[in-house]
Amino acid sequence: MRSMRDVPLALGEWESLSRRMEGRQVAIFLDYDGTLSPIVPNPDEARLSDAMRTTLLELARRYPVAIVSGRDLPVLKGFVRLEGVSYAGSHGFDIEGPDGRGFQLEEGKALLPELDAAERELSVGLAGIPGTRLERKRFSVAVHWRHVEEARGPEVEHLVDAVLARHPRLRKGGGKKVFECQPALDWHKGRAVEWVLNALGLAREDVLPVYLGDDLTDEDAFQTLKGRGLSLVVRGEVERPTEADYALTDVEEVRRFLELLIDRARGTTR
Repeated sequence: MRSMRDVPLALGEWESLSRRMEGRQVAIFLDYDGTLSPIVPNPDEARLSDAMRTTLLELARRYPVAIVSGRDLPVLKGFVRLEGVSYAGSHGFDIEGPDGRGFQLEEGKALLPELDAAERELSVGLAGIPGTRLERKRFSVAVHWRHVEEARGPEVEHLVDAVLARHPRLRKGGGKKVFECQPALDWHKGRAVEWVLNALGLAREDVLPVYLGDDLTDEDAFQTLKGRGLSLVVRGEVERPTEADYALTDVEEVRRFLELLIDRARGTTR
């Protein structure tokens, strides 16, 4: 791993990146929050810009595209609202392909009652910490603490840890100002990428998977694709180590990178 600031910027390395794509089919995997839409104070307002939606529409006409997110699958589809793409919600526990074919991890479904119990306990504990927001997804319970006083952040984490200690079949996931209680299973965004590649007949040597994401949860996908694909990290507000091959500075650079991919498919340059 290396620090995000040491990862070369993708737009400045486009010619090199483009050469790696020559003679291969490119499949695009995209995180949502912080990648396609900026991080916002209220997660319910993380909408796609008109420009990004237009870009995604053009991209999906030319490449296999999958949106891979921690958001609940119905919520993710409601935000993106595009046909002909794959969606992987709840960090890959809930997947739907462009043909409507779906996948839910059976072991994850068996742990839904455990998640119900954790949700009830968290709801009681968080009631005394202003600024927290509890979000129940089908396969996880998210504790958002972006609006919590900085000094009380450790208190939120301690509460989450205490609940998980009572539910050893669950684990703690992390993101930007969010803790997630998830099934303690060997399943993550990287596994979701592999499922989509196999489901679409793209698990081949002549296919180059390209994954863009900004969060810690995207590192699982970066690691999965190491040596067989390309991974691009979107730099955020926190500096951290990453497995990514290249970097993009923000959501607008993500859009510009996707536009370059569209131009490549058209056989044009900018």
